[in-house]
This record gives sequence, structure tokens and C-alpha cells, in this order.
Amino acid sequence: VFHDDQHGTAIIAAAGMINALHLTGRDMKTVKVVCNGAGAAGIACIELIKAMGVPHENVILCDTKGVIYKGRAEGMNQWKSAHAVESEARSLYDALKGADVFLGVSVKGALTHDMLRAMAPNPIIFAMANPDPEITPEEAAEVRDDAIVATGRSDYPNQVNNVLGFPYIFRGALDVQATTINDEMKVACAHALAELAREEVPDEVAAAYRGNRPKFGPEYIIPVPFDPRLISSIPPAVAQAAMDSGVARRPIVDMEVYKQQLSARRDPVAGTLQRIFSKVRQMPKRVVFAEGEEEPVIRAAVSFVNQGLGQAILIGREDEVKSVALAAGVDINRPGIVIQNARLSNRNSDYAQFLFGRLQRKGYLLRDCQRMVNNDRNYWGAIMVARGDADAMVTGLTRNYSVALDTVRSCIDTKPGHRVIGVSLAIARGRTVLIADTAVIDMPTSEELADIAEEAAHVARKLGYEPRVAMLAYSTFGHPKGERSEKVQEAVKILDRRRVDFEYDGEMAADIALNMDKMASYPFCRLTGPANVLVMPAFHSASISTKMLQELGGSTVIGPLLVGLDKPVQIVPMGAKDSDIVNMAAIAAFNVT
Repeated sequence: VFHDDQHGTAIIAAAGMINALHLTGRDMKTVKVVCNGAGAAGIACIELIKAMGVPHENVILCDTKGVIYKGRAEGMNQWKSAHAVESEARSLYDALKGADVFLGVSVKGALTHDMLRAMAPNPIIFAMANPDPEITPEEAAEVRDDAIVATGRSDYPNQVNNVLGFPYIFRGALDVQATTINDEMKVACAHALAELAREEVPDEVAAAYRGNRPKFGPEYIIPVPFDPRLISSIPPAVAQAAMDSGVARRPIVDMEVYKQQLSARRDPVAGTLQRIFSKVRQMPKRVVFAEGEEEPVIRAAVSFVNQGLGQAILIGREDEVKSVALAAGVDINRPGIVIQNARLSNRNSDYAQFLFGRLQRKGYLLRDCQRMVNNDRNYWGAIMVARGDADAMVTGLTRNYSVALDTVRSCIDTKPGHRVIGVSLAIARGRTVLIADTAVIDMPTSEELADIAEEAAHVARKLGYEPRVAMLAYSTFGHPKGERSEKVQEAVKILDRRRVDFEYDGEMAADIALNMDKMASYPFCRLTGPANVLVMPAFHSASISTKMLQELGGSTVIGPLLVGLDKPVQIVPMGAKDSDIVNMAAIAAFNVT
């Protein structure tokens, strides 16, 4: 029997205590703790913090009759007796004199103003009685402005919520087939939670705070239950502790792969991108984050570096980038983060000449190119990649996709033998389908449709899928007739003549392409399974369908991925989250072309 109200409370409170001690400059070995409430949860709390290094004599346990001291006879049992200490204190008030930490698992109002005044400077209060805490943060603030307060309530900061540890501790224990859940595993869970609270908060968490992004400090010492990183942070720590302490019957061989598999359970995007991230970590790249003065971009750059994906080059004015980072609580003073100001770079003149060489016969003067290089970070970033001063680029947060694409194509050529297109990945019900062209060619000709099919099939293989390409239309194999359908039919004939090395057929409707039962009505169809690459008859149908999938729910859409350029650049949608920017930066570093 392992109860969350007992051990869960202990683990989450211990995680918060680790961070509160860190913020106030205290140490587990010297801190003085008073716990009010000698039931299962209270005893679990003090047993765990003792296992973490708090000395037995530094912990005073209290119940409704006062301090549990050695020699007390009234209201005692074997569990209370195990935590009795030599003490002259007899009441909760006496025990709290000079105490650093209060752990409350008792009743509303148990911690009074006078008791709080008697505590040491920077007192740490865990008022975990439910539904009403021993003291509210407002009540504590009336007498102490230096207190760090946590409660069990979701409407206050620092909620001690058992769901932070459950079911994640079981996930780690079950995955290594642990014979028990020991103190080492509980301590590992607490430390993993504490470390997670110190990391930069992703957009998903900030959204739950209605845009007020929490930041590690007195009002954020414990992660929130909807943090998507819990699944990939807690179970590995628990599993590793089980292995280290000898209770694991099935050790995990590759912990990094295990973390990736955990992420994929909650986030279908993580599973799809797992191979990409692994490859990029093996050969980290220098990636330009063109809109370097934007907070989401700065956060994405830091995350990119922290995940071992490579070097992040932020384009912007150094003072402005640092100012935005400071205001957001993001630490960019770390290896792997580079800030580059186009106006101050010694490559400025060279880049302007490079751009002039490409645009001089398209109506641009040298001074025009110089101005574009100085003022437009997309030009600067794209030229960095074109000239080999960086390996890849990500942009798009503040620009319309087509505007950003035009800028990039002014600096970077199409890869020989390829065509520039947009490919989106739609992930739904465990299936991943590539959709093309979702970004570039408006009304493709038959020749262009054939090119799009080849380009999309190449991307599918680069991502680890064996392509089965369906050339889509509103008609299926000649019925009903239509002008776009005829172009698709001709595109299939072009692919026949090219003797391509992947499965393809068309024209067909989307339901036929994706449903083998419906496809069975057409026994002559060349596809041996449901299509995993859908070539749309026109840009508008591709764009409409992917955006509908994304907004109606049940599907996740990544992209459009920009494919076919000679150098890797990816463009995110306007207003993208920091996690989306990281994903696209990794795809740029991977280079799907």
C-alpha cells in the first residue's frame, strides 16, 4: 500500500523544501523543522526529510496535545514514539521559536500570527491542511513579508499537489519492475521536481497562467501539475534511483531513449521528432534564430542549447536582447548562445556585396542591399547560412510566411534537382501523414505535381517512412471529371515515365487514400497500404485542410516544413510558441531536403 495523500504529500513538500532552502541559503543538515500533525502524512513528511539529511534532533513533531517529546505518555503510539526528541518545548508555539520550517498537515488556523512571528528570519511555511490551510498567504503576509508560503490550494502559488508525483513515480517504478518503492526513489522524485521548477517555463504552462509566466522564486518553488515535462523528468529519475539502489529487476539500458519514449506518450509531436532530435544531438549545428529580440525566440534558443542540439545565434541588438531576456527571467549568459548585431559585424560589407551580386539585375542598388542587410534580420540570417557562417536558420514569428520566404529565396538558391515546396506533418490517432504542397506553389501544373510528389517522398524517407504517395483530387479514378483531376491524372503519367522508386497512384479522394476498406473497391490501385504522403491538387486545398485539422482538434500539424532549398531554413507560423520554434530549429538543423 502506497498512498498519495501520505507519501505523495511528503514527496511534493520535500521538493518545495529543497527549493525554499536554496532560495534562503539554508542547508538540510542544519535546518530546524516543526511538523504539526502526527498522522500518516505528517510522519511520512518528516521521515522523508530525515532521509534527505535533516538530523533527527532538528525535527519536532506535534499533535493535538502538543510536542511529542521523549518521556511523554499521553496519546502516544509506536509511530509517534519513533520521532520523539529531547525538548523543553511543550506547545506548538514553544516548538516554533527560532524554527526555519513549518510543515502543517493539521487544521485551519493552527499557525497563528504570534507563532509565525516567533520563527526564524525567512520562514518557510507549508500550510497543507485541506480545504483551508493552517494559515493563508495573505494572513502570513500581515506579519511576515519574508515568508515563503506553500499550501494545498490551487488558487495560491506553490500548490502542494500530489498529482505532481502520481502517477509518475509509479511509471518509473513499473518500467524497471522495482520490487519496492524505497526512500532513494522518493528522494529522487523530490529532487527531480525541484530541478524542474528551476528550469525555464514553457509556453504551455504560461498559457495556463493566462500569460503570466511563473519564474523560479518565492512564489514558484514547485512545478505546476499541467507542466508537460513532468512525464519525461520524474519517471527517469525514479527508475535510475531504483537501479542504483538495487531494487530494479529490469534495468533501463538507454536512459535517453527512455526519456524520449516517455515524452512521446503525452505528446505525439515528440514521438515523430524523436529521430530528428537524436540525429542532431550526434552532430550539433549552428542555427540562426533571426528574430533574436523576441522573448519566445530567446526562450527557444536557450532550450535548443540546453537540449544539446547545437549553438544558437540570436540576431539583434545585444542590449535589447539582454534586456528582454532579463525581463523574462531567462539566463542567456551561457556557452552556446551567441548574439550578433548586423550593423556592428565585420561581415556587414561582405554580406551587402553578396546580396547586391544576387539582386543587382532585379532593380536593386548597392545602397538598397546595404539597407536591407542592416535593417532586416531575415536577410542577415539567410546570408549567414548561404555564406557558411551558420548551418541553418529559423524565422517567421513576426512575419507572414510568404514574406519571410521571399526574403530567404533572395539569398539562398533552390537545391539542384529539387523544387521548393512546403510539406506539413499531420499526426492523428497514432498515424503520421505528410501533406504537400502546403506553402509555395499555388496552382501547380502536372509537371509541378509530379515534382511535388518526388520531393515529398524524399522527405518521407528522410524522416524514416517508406512513402506511399496518393495524388489527391475531389474525384477518384476519373469520376467525376474536372480540370484539376485531369492535371493529377497527367502527373501520374509523368511519374510513370520517370520510373520513380516509390509507390504512388491517383487521382483519388482523401478517404480512399487513407482507408484500405474503401480502397478495396479499386483493386487496380497500386498502393499496398494507406497512403502516408498526400499530394494536394492545389495550394489552397492543402492549406485549408491542414488548418482545419489543426483547429478542430484530435490532430497535431507540424509545418509547413520548407523543403528544396540549397541551405536549410525553416519558417514557423506567426505567433508560434517557443516549443514550436525549438522543433523547427531542430528540423532546420536536421535538414529534411
